[in-house]
Amino acid sequence: MPDQLRHAILGAGGVGGLIGACLARTGAPVTMVVRAAALAEYPRQLKLESPFGNITAAVAVSPEVPACDVLWLTVKATQLQDSLAALKNPNSVKAIVPLLNGIDHLAFLRERCGSERIIPATIAVESERVAPAHIVHRSSFARLNVLSAGRTVLSSTLDELQKFGFECRFMDHEPTLMWSKLVFLGPFALTTTASDKGTGEILSDPHGRELGIACIREACAVAIAEGAKLNADAVIAGLAKMPGNMRSSMQKDVEQGRVPELDAIAGPILRGAERHRIDIPATRSLVASVQTRVQARKQ
Repeated sequence: MPDQLRHAILGAGGVGGLIGACLARTGAPVTMVVRAAALAEYPRQLKLESPFGNITAAVAVSPEVPACDVLWLTVKATQLQDSLAALKNPNSVKAIVPLLNGIDHLAFLRERCGSERIIPATIAVESERVAPAHIVHRSSFARLNVLSAGRTVLSSTLDELQKFGFECRFMDHEPTLMWSKLVFLGPFALTTTASDKGTGEILSDPHGRELGIACIREACAVAIAEGAKLNADAVIAGLAKMPGNMRSSMQKDVEQGRVPELDAIAGPILRGAERHRIDIPATRSLVASVQTRVQARKQ
């Protein structure tokens, strides 16, 4: 990488591992931040299997966030508060790029770490950790959108990621940036999790397709009321282009008995609807179905 920024990854899962492997492959210094209990056994190389190409890249490993230029925050929303115990000194980090699902984490991070170093961003990708430091990127896309305020810091980094196959762009409007992902992710996560089906099965079922489209329209109505510039028809058209075998991370979490990111993903839509008095029956029905599945897994 031309300017050799120092990167740290807090959240050594599918997204963090994918970004870490690609950046380390360029020769940039990358530190994976892992739990102290896992430190001794964590490999000092990331192994990535991806349509972009298979990569093995050396990384450093630490139980704490080191002084760095960019901290990629890639934990699940349910783990955010606990994970920040590894960030002992926010002033030692020049920029923090949170790639969490949802929206509410931005206000929390700005209060905790300082608004000046938070660079809002979103990622759309299907990538998961199958073993420590072993990442499988399952679909042939990875879309990274970053607020334009981060251009000075991240321009060269995004150039490098695009060489691997990422689709990267800077966006000028924060509500549009954040809601553009949520109006798709929310309905996708809720419909796949409520039905325990992939996108292809949902789209081929008239009732499932109708429910998913209704949920998208509801999410977009809330997003527009919150100031985002979106077009529901364009979001729905994007749904039809999704790989038929795609499954959401929320769906996988429920299957495996983990706590799903239900509040992070659906919460902003539910709370926004209440603020603006928008009726969202499809979304509420899907949320209730997901909650029923979660309770059933606990029994």
